[in-house]
Amino acid sequence: MSEPILKLTNIESSYGPITAIRGISMSVPEATIVTVLGANGAGKTTVLKTISGIIDPRKGAVIFEGKAIQSMDPDAVARIGIAHVPEGREVFPLLTARENLMMGAYARSDRKGIADDLEMVFNYLPAVKRLEKRTAGTMSGGEQQMLVIGRALMSRPKLLLLDEPSLGLSPRLVKEIFELIVRINGEQKLPILVVEQNAGTALKAAHYGYVLELGRVVMEDSCERLMEKEDVREFYLGAAPENVHADIRLKRRKTWQ
Repeated sequence: MSEPILKLTNIESSYGPITAIRGISMSVPEATIVTVLGANGAGKTTVLKTISGIIDPRKGAVIFEGKAIQSMDPDAVARIGIAHVPEGREVFPLLTARENLMMGAYARSDRKGIADDLEMVFNYLPAVKRLEKRTAGTMSGGEQQMLVIGRALMSRPKLLLLDEPSLGLSPRLVKEIFELIVRINGEQKLPILVVEQNAGTALKAAHYGYVLELGRVVMEDSCERLMEKEDVREFYLGAAPENVHADIRLKRRKTWQ
């Protein structure tokens, strides 16, 4: 794989006296999709919160583009190019879909670039384009998930963090969300770190994966190899891997050069 845009080295993060992640090391190379898998409580969300500055690690380093950023606050992390889409589809419910998207560009002053990126987002998200004047609070869960991904893209990020993008969505919408993730990665060469409980879908879409248990990395490999491992198949897939969204895998392989 290419040189990483993001590298975590021996990260330990806590919530008060409770240690959530313990000595985690992982990396995200340029232009790749990396997934972090694990059960509830494994520490997946804490990894993203530590990267984006919401949580300060007790130990270790977060290196982005060769510079340590673990002491930065979340606004500073966002301004250097890391966009974090948290779990739960946090839209501004009283603002329209268009206004929500424009909130993603709050730190930018390049009006022409913002206008171009808005059209790019609408190209990726035709459903959001159709609903651009509707208040976000009246949109469906799938529409809101598309909207928050689009809002993150409006910041023109160098790295996109996605926390459980499939949460609470129907299988059809999950498929659409991950097809969108694969398309953005393939066309924009945007590195993406996605935390996901839907292991089958995530492994089909991503290039490389980490498995967390109780705050530690217990397994890592290319997604193709992870899907061949008996432990992953038994505990995370629950079925033959080839039965889970094979079309996403084919598109991902075709677009990752």
